[in-house]
Amino acid sequence: MKVLITGINGLVGQHLSELLLENEYAVAGVGRGPQRYFPKNIQNFSYYDADITNQQTMADVFSTELPGVVVHAAAITQIDQCEVERAVCEDINVKGTANLLMIAEEISAHFIFLSTDFVFDGEMGDYSEEDHQNPLSWYGFTKVQAESLVEISELDWCIVRTCLVYGSTLDGTRSNIVTWVKKSLEEMKPIKVVTDQHRTPTYVKDLAMGIFLIISKRAVGVYHISGAEKLTPWQMAIRTADLFRLDRSLITPVDASVFSQPARRPPKTGFNISKAMEELSYQPRGFEEGLQDMFSIAYQ
Repeated sequence: MKVLITGINGLVGQHLSELLLENEYAVAGVGRGPQRYFPKNIQNFSYYDADITNQQTMADVFSTELPGVVVHAAAITQIDQCEVERAVCEDINVKGTANLLMIAEEISAHFIFLSTDFVFDGEMGDYSEEDHQNPLSWYGFTKVQAESLVEISELDWCIVRTCLVYGSTLDGTRSNIVTWVKKSLEEMKPIKVVTDQHRTPTYVKDLAMGIFLIISKRAVGVYHISGAEKLTPWQMAIRTADLFRLDRSLITPVDASVFSQPARRPPKTGFNISKAMEELSYQPRGFEEGLQDMFSIAYQ
């Protein structure tokens, strides 16, 4: 079976592609600009530099590849950029999704849409798939809009919401909270990390496996795919420092009001993942276990 992945150059796209190729799926990857991800198995992989907001361009890709599954991971995810550049954010996150849905309906593809914990306001935490959406940011609002389009499509669809993904890109580009903390402390740079935001951080390989299980079972509906542990970014930073025996005194705990940011962040999200565990047999790693795998280290 062939799987088309948008956002193939990103963290999730790269790891999902590797997992699929290892399991004898063919992958067509869509990204913007030069190809940055080069899989180990190049025989069953093709890459397209394509704009998802251009319907004709994407129609040409689909007609060439005829994927049985579409995993739509491409988006503008920088929350502050979305708040400032609202039209650009909506164009990619909403119009791009609408284009892909329209084209995918012509070939009856299984459509999997990657969404976010930022569709919630963060007043409650431990969100289940049925909880009411109330985004605080423009980024979250565009994801709610896109989810609505997916839900009214005539496809077999699945919405995968995830939360604070960490891991290493296979091409060595891009950073996330874990790589930023580790690099800063190794360089003896003091950092400020918030204590008043609660998440269930997700190791990228666990997210890739969750999506793989959805593909293999052709599951439909909404699934929360994240880690199981509820942590603040400060707790993540401290545990990263301890694991790598770095100086935790360089980490200053602060609340979010210290930072001047255009977009509001939900204070307490994090997911109840019991549905994914029961229906998909999804089993995420613990946070330290994710770190060890990420940096290929063993317990000391």
